[in-house]
Amino acid sequence: MYEAAADPYCYKGTSVLKNIPGFRDQDALDRFEAVATTQRSDEPFPPGRLDVLHYRGIHHHLFQDVFRWAGRFRTVRISKGGSAFCYPENISREMSGLFGRLRENRFFADLTKDDFVFDLTRFLSTLNAIHPFREGNGRSQTAFATLLADMAGHPLSLIGWILKLSSRQ
Repeated sequence: MYEAAADPYCYKGTSVLKNIPGFRDQDALDRFEAVATTQRSDEPFPPGRLDVLHYRGIHHHLFQDVFRWAGRFRTVRISKGGSAFCYPENISREMSGLFGRLRENRFFADLTKDDFVFDLTRFLSTLNAIHPFREGNGRSQTAFATLLADMAGHPLSLIGWILKLSSRQ
């Protein structure tokens, strides 16, 4: 769970994020969110230029049934496990810089597989440190990485990757 001081995203006196269906129980919200985002991930993602607006559109697409603020950058400071994410007042600037560098690097096109994986990993680690949304950052990153990899000619097979992870447990 994320820590946030005086979080206007949550129902008063709880850590449950305000949500469109109005769930006040975290387990019920988690179940609804999993179903809603899974259904949306099976649909085509919005078209775009692999830029900040496109990234925000992907988050909106995935979470539009769950949160009214889907696709909008968070306005509160958050941390997880004692590590702080980018302060909200810096999110726009950091996202512009990160996605500008992605564009300058031609979206990692024409790289060897190893170089692509290295650059994608570096990109995703910075994107995760920015953590622009109040919730749903990991799923948005995964969706974006899939689109980026396809465009760069290195399609990701996340199903196989997930199965490999689960077989190690």
